[in-house]
Amino acid sequence: MNENKMKTPGVYIEEINAFGNSVVPVPTAVPAFVGYTPQAKYEGVSYINVAKKISSFAEFQSIYCYPDSVPPEQPVKQYNPDYYLVKQDQQPVKGDFITIEGSLYAIVPDPNTIYYLYNSIRLFFLNGGGDAYVVSVGTYGDPSGNPSNPEDHVINPNVELNDLLAGIKLLENEAEPTMYICPEATLLSVENNATLMQSMLLQNAEMKSAISIFDVIGGRQPDPFFYTKDISTFRNNTGVEGLSYGCAYYPFIGTTIMQDTDIDFTNLFGGNIDALAVLLKSESLSNPNITSIIKAIKDSSTIHSNISQLHTALLNASRIYHDIIAKVLSVINVLPPSGGMAGVITVTDNEIGPWQSPANRSVVGAVSLPIRLTEAEQAGLNVDAISGKSINAIRFFNGVGILIWGARTLDGNSNDWRYISVRRTLIFIEQSSILAARAYVFEPNDANTWKSVKALLSSFLTSIWKEGGLQGAMASDAFSVQCGLGTTMTSEDVLNGLMKVSIKVAVVRPAEFIVITFEQQMTTTN
Repeated sequence: MNENKMKTPGVYIEEINAFGNSVVPVPTAVPAFVGYTPQAKYEGVSYINVAKKISSFAEFQSIYCYPDSVPPEQPVKQYNPDYYLVKQDQQPVKGDFITIEGSLYAIVPDPNTIYYLYNSIRLFFLNGGGDAYVVSVGTYGDPSGNPSNPEDHVINPNVELNDLLAGIKLLENEAEPTMYICPEATLLSVENNATLMQSMLLQNAEMKSAISIFDVIGGRQPDPFFYTKDISTFRNNTGVEGLSYGCAYYPFIGTTIMQDTDIDFTNLFGGNIDALAVLLKSESLSNPNITSIIKAIKDSSTIHSNISQLHTALLNASRIYHDIIAKVLSVINVLPPSGGMAGVITVTDNEIGPWQSPANRSVVGAVSLPIRLTEAEQAGLNVDAISGKSINAIRFFNGVGILIWGARTLDGNSNDWRYISVRRTLIFIEQSSILAARAYVFEPNDANTWKSVKALLSSFLTSIWKEGGLQGAMASDAFSVQCGLGTTMTSEDVLNGLMKVSIKVAVVRPAEFIVITFEQQMTTTN
């Protein structure tokens, strides 16, 4: 209390702060999903090109999904892709196919109807996701009415580079997201995908608050022999800036997100029932029920209110239709892994912390992989002497199942930043410290302030060390905080209003390679 201000006799109370300020840890697992949604409107307000925070899938549905229909109307499809069965002379080298009555048919989509964000959000929450940001850059576009080439990379012309770049740009105004995820980036051309990835990494490096999780073009249907070409293309297209702020996972994963009630005959041949009837012709000759169901489907007066019933009836009557739906469903359920990884990272952070590598864990809902990498094949992904860009493998292990088997950033040759856990731990410490230090902006640049800042940050780092985020037998081995004249500042710094704090931390690194040495020993006698 300023005694010079006491003019009137009396008793004055002065409260003294007994405890210093504390560092409030920033959230570490808040992904931001950028892409296309069924809709983006709530109570008449548009959420197109708005970074909106959600906390549950129900909240996502209320804003970004079509409203539920009122019975007896058909349930509304939030994702409605079109697939075609195209007859082939021989088995495709890669891609999905089915055999019907001895003939091979490639299963290929209308590329204009393929989107990943909706199912990636579902995969995120299935894997334990919590708070997230969604940036809807638009709604679904019109179908083309034509199938893509069976062996071509699927490019959706409705997915536009400028839309996604604008959505990523909006995140510059949001401090909370710690992961950028753009599942539909792989639906761009290779060149546009490269531009998007480089822009994301550059923004991450400038903001220093988030990493980007990438999917690899070609990971949905890898060529069993030449998949390394897709890996090389990816590495060539990520640039050289901000590599420690990015990580990639390969291949895509087969999931159980969508069920056989989520698609029906309207998802085949653009809804052309005649094309489907041709494939069921041989069964129709011996089973009149199939003919009557097909006839009912063609009856426009009843079809709109009976799609699900007719779909179920056809599933039960026709083995071929049942097999087609099952195969198409398995194709639809092959998803980019980035959404699931965001959920895995969230659970890992909640259980332990960002210093724990999000690896040696399973992805909930993952049941298959389009390619099963061996140890020798993964070696070329994990360590690359030329580019240094590591790609984390998702692998199948007998008796265990599908596991995330990699923990590296794209900066795989850097001793400082090769591990995702190290980069994310430093982001956590840096951002938490920055926010805490703002309380001292404009405070006197003197020894009292330096002592307070040092105590504040030391207390915070001690708590991280106790939780296992920093290595060392004692706190003094785990970190050091310096702030003062003659140590971090000169007299000129003080005159210029600069207060410099030096923090050194020993971040925990994963035991990526465990070497156990065995040696035979001669028998000894007492």
